[in-house]
Formats: sequence, structure tokens, C-alpha cells
Amino acid sequence: MIAILLAALPVPARAEGDDSLDQNLGEDRIVSGNRTLSTGHADIGPKFDDRGRWRLMIHDDAARQGSGSSVWRHPGQSVITVPDGARRPAPEGEAYEFLGVSPGDPVHVLPQTQNTDLVWLGWNTQDPEVMKRIDRGVTLSLTGVQGPGRVATFLQSGSFGPPEVLWQSGRKSPQSSWIDVNTHTHANWVFTRPGVYLVEITVAADLTDGSHVSDTQQFRFSVGSGTSSKDALAARWSASNHWGSPSSAAPSASSGTSESSGAAGDGEQGAQRSGIPGWVVGMVAGAVIVAVIALLVLRAVGSRKDRGSAFDERSRREDNPGGHGDD
Repeated sequence: MIAILLAALPVPARAEGDDSLDQNLGEDRIVSGNRTLSTGHADIGPKFDDRGRWRLMIHDDAARQGSGSSVWRHPGQSVITVPDGARRPAPEGEAYEFLGVSPGDPVHVLPQTQNTDLVWLGWNTQDPEVMKRIDRGVTLSLTGVQGPGRVATFLQSGSFGPPEVLWQSGRKSPQSSWIDVNTHTHANWVFTRPGVYLVEITVAADLTDGSHVSDTQQFRFSVGSGTSSKDALAARWSASNHWGSPSSAAPSASSGTSESSGAAGDGEQGAQRSGIPGWVVGMVAGAVIVAVIALLVLRAVGSRKDRGSAFDERSRREDNPGGHGDD
């Protein structure tokens, strides 16, 4: 059973001599309009848009067949289909427990190796302007999943290599991977149930000018041949039906202020709101702490004078084996 899935999935993420991952992107344009991606090569990746804003988009290389050049697409206008032809039995072994299904259960897989009947989905940091402006690389993070089942993304080198899990929605916490500049990688994408999935991904980077940029997008997947691409396009991100993403949280009354970490930050904000200088609050708090420590020390000294330590009690018992006190 494991051989069936492995035959479809495992290849090195960057195999020696694998020219299929070698690519050089040009100044490919950004296009608008709804698009269903059902076959061909596509990558998730950062790009600066026409207004100079850092954006996470889909590089659609399949468009080359129609227009002669690749294009970048908006995730909110694109649906990646995973038909029933991508269904495989889940493999056996503890190494695959992260999938969250029993061995042999059917799962839908976009494989790490290219299958001309499916979308070959990966990621890249190869946009020319991105390569010029980012400092060493980017951080690509899974920050939420909304759908009827679980999603897992993993790499696997060779037929017998263990899976290298990158993202899994079963963990229900943000998960990040560092991606070097000029990287092009493909992985296995596994969906445990048919239906519409919104997979939220964030890309962040430090630029060579010292600034920090970040963008979060939801990528739309239509899993199973009976799932409508129109439903995937119409799906909306629900703050109550996903995990870990601050981007979809409802704004709070204090959303206009910066978040603080720890009690000290909260105290400073409270002092500023009340008009009391922060240094005064700090001095008062320090005096209180010193007084409390002094009181505790005095009580401890008095306690030792009254009862003595455990070692002193043992010494008295050894001097008076009968257990009686002095007459």
C-alpha cells in the first residue's frame, strides 16, 4: 500500500541533475480575472505589484502555452483544483501519522513530482525585483486552514526517505519555513477530505533598505471532482472556523494601538493613559518590591530563631537520644 502512494509522491525537492526545477523568471505581468488552475506548473511566491506593494501571488506558468509568457495571478481570483484523479490511499507507518487519517484511507494529493494531469504546485523566490530587494530570503508561513478536512505539505527524498513535514493543519498553530532567495521548490500537498479549502499563507521578508514587508493571502482549493470551482471562489474566510491567524480576527476596541508584551508593557500603557509618567510608576513599583523582599527576609530570620533549621532539629535529637528536653 505504501508503495502505491510513494510511486506518485516522493522525489527529491531539488534532485541532483533535475532540470525541471531550473527556471529564470522574467518581468512577468500581473493579470486580473477569475481563473481555474486544473493542470500545469504553478508557484506561490512574492512579487511587488504595479504600485510597488509587497504581495503574495500565484505564478502561473501554464499560461505560457496560451499567451507565450507566464503571468502572476491574485490568489483571491484563482482556484486550484484537485480532482478525484489525484486520490491515493494513505500510506502505512508511523512516519505518516501527521496526515491524521488511517492507513489506506483515500486522500487527495498534488504530488511533488510533475503529473501532467494535475497542477504541479510549488513556490519560488525568483521574481527579478524580489531577488534584488530582499535580504537573503523570505519566511513562508502557514497561518490558517479552513475546510472539511486536514491539509499537509511535505517533502520526500527518494522512494524510501522519510517525509519532511513542512506544514500540517492538525497542529493548529502557525508554522514557518525559511526560503532562500532564488529558490524554486515543489512539495506534496495532501487533503484528507473533498470540499472547498482556504489555505492562508503569509510571506515576510527584510529588504536590503532595512524595511520589513509582509503579506497574507488565502489560497483556494477545490478538492474532489464533485466540488465546484465557483463555490471555492465564493468562499469567505471565517474568523470562527480556522486557527491561528490574526489577519482574520475581528477588530477590537484597541486595534488602533500597538500590542504590548508582558505586564511591564501593559503598565506603561496604563500610565500613559492616566497621565502619570512611566518612570514614576517604575520607581513606585521598585520600592514596593524592595519592601516586600525585606519583610519576607525578616520573617524568615524570625522563623529560624523560633524553630531552627531541619539540620538543627536533627542535631538536638542526636544529643538527646531519649527524646527528652533539658531539666
